[in-house]
Amino acid sequence: MDFLQQSKQIYIGKINTSETEIRDLLKAWIAVSIAFGMVMKGLAGLDFYRVFIVAAITVGTGFLLHELGHKLVAQRYGCFAEFRSFDQMLLLAIFMSFFGFVFAAPGAVMIHGPVGTRRNGIISAAGPIVNITLALLFLLLLFLSYGGFISIIAFYGFYINSWLALFNMIPIWNLDGAKVLKWDKKVYGIIVAIALLLMFLQNYIRLS
Repeated sequence: MDFLQQSKQIYIGKINTSETEIRDLLKAWIAVSIAFGMVMKGLAGLDFYRVFIVAAITVGTGFLLHELGHKLVAQRYGCFAEFRSFDQMLLLAIFMSFFGFVFAAPGAVMIHGPVGTRRNGIISAAGPIVNITLALLFLLLLFLSYGGFISIIAFYGFYINSWLALFNMIPIWNLDGAKVLKWDKKVYGIIVAIALLLMFLQNYIRLS
């Protein structure tokens, strides 16, 4: 399989990665940040460079840490798991951003190993759980901040990660929700309920 072709392995504690994976992660992070930076330009009166920073910290990390959540759980089960970027989709995302919208599919964690319905469900749930955790951390930061640039980052970090968690739990195609629902309906319901609650809270949270 092509995705098993690796470059030099790098170990960070018990986590193993490779030069190829690090390159693909950086490539996807930068491309997603540029695409959403273009769509979000003019946000709160900020210039493109500061909007790029907002996009990189909120959207970029939301996408990539979601994928790394899958990777870490899969590796815990003894599977080969590395992120691979979808280069054509990255270019398409940047191109579409010039027209004011983005369809982002930056890449995915390629997994090879003993994965059944239960393990696949747990691995899949890890991504949305990461986004929920990030959303709560950004919400805490928003409450602790006193306006300004940090508040803008915190607000959009909360907003975007709440949305990513809920979107990925839609039980269709190859989205995480389909695999989690197949594994455990109660776990699926809990994750969806939390994501919906976070989305509901957005109606009552405003930038100061």
